[in-house]
Amino acid sequence: MPAKLKRFAPAKVHSTTDLADLQRAMWRVISRPLTADNQMQQRWTDGRPTSAVAAQIAKPNDRLTSFERLEIYNRMYWFRILDSLYDDCPGLRAVLGDKKFITLAEAYLVKYPSASFTLRNLPSRLAHFIKAEPRYTRPHTALCHDLARFEWARVVVFDTASQPVFTVNDLLDVPAARQGRLKLALQPYLQLLQLDHPVDDFLLAIKREAELLRGDASNAPSARRKLRKNKAALPARALTHVAVHRLNGQIYFKKLEPAAYRILTALRRGKTLEQALATGIPRTKQARADWAPRVQGWFRSWMELRWLCRRE
Repeated sequence: MPAKLKRFAPAKVHSTTDLADLQRAMWRVISRPLTADNQMQQRWTDGRPTSAVAAQIAKPNDRLTSFERLEIYNRMYWFRILDSLYDDCPGLRAVLGDKKFITLAEAYLVKYPSASFTLRNLPSRLAHFIKAEPRYTRPHTALCHDLARFEWARVVVFDTASQPVFTVNDLLDVPAARQGRLKLALQPYLQLLQLDHPVDDFLLAIKREAELLRGDASNAPSARRKLRKNKAALPARALTHVAVHRLNGQIYFKKLEPAAYRILTALRRGKTLEQALATGIPRTKQARADWAPRVQGWFRSWMELRWLCRRE
C-alpha cells in the first residue's frame, strides 16, 4: 500500500503559524514554472495531481475549480515577472531575439526566483547567471554578460541614495599642504564599469531604433526599409570604461579614459587623493606635469556632475 502523502497546506488556520504555512504553500504553487503552453503544471513535484494540492489551498466556486483559481495567479505571476525583466533588458533582447531571451529569463527566474517585495531587484544576479550558464547566450555570452552588468547598473543608478556633494568651498577649507592626503568618497549611485564591449554605444543605437519605430514615419514602407538597413550591428570587442550616473533625475552614461577610471575606483576604495592619482596616472616617460590639465579637467567635470562627496 503506497505511503500516504503529507498534507501540503494546513486544513484550517488556527494561528499565525498556520497562516504562514498556508501562505508558503500558495507561494510554492503560484511561483512554480508554467508549462510550454503557459498553463499550470498538471502534476506536483511528488507526482500527485496539482489539483489535489490546489484543493488544500483554495475552495472551488460555481465557475472555477480550485486548480483554475490558482492557475490565474500562477500565470499572472510569471507573465508579470517576465514582462518586468523584458523591459529592463533591451540590450539583451536585441542580441538574443525575443524567443531566446524568454528562454534565458525563464531559466534564470527558476534558478533565482523573486525574493523581494519589489520587481526592481529581479535582474540583480542575471550577469552572474549568464556567466555560469553560457548555453543560453552562445555565441554571444561575453557580450550578453557585459550588457547584463550595464543594464543592472542603470537600475541601481535610478534609485540608490545620494550623499552631500563635495564642493569647491570644501576643498578651500583644506590647507594646501594636506590636500594630497584628502580622502573623497563617490556617490553611492555612481556605477563604474570596465567592460569588454562598448555596450553604451550599442544601447544608444537601439534606443534610436526604438524611437524611429514609435515615430509616425515608421508607418511608411520607406522608413521601415531604412530601419532594416541601419539596424544596429553587434559591437566588436573593445576594452571600455564607462560611468553610469544620474543628474536631475535623468540617467546618463559617460565614457572614461582608463586613467580616469583607475583614479575613481581608487577613491572608492578609500585611497587618498595623492594615492589615487599615483594609481591612475601611468608611469611613462611622459612627465606627470603633462597630465595636470587633463586631471584638472576630469575633477572639474566630476564635481559639476556631483560625483564626489564627503567621506564620513
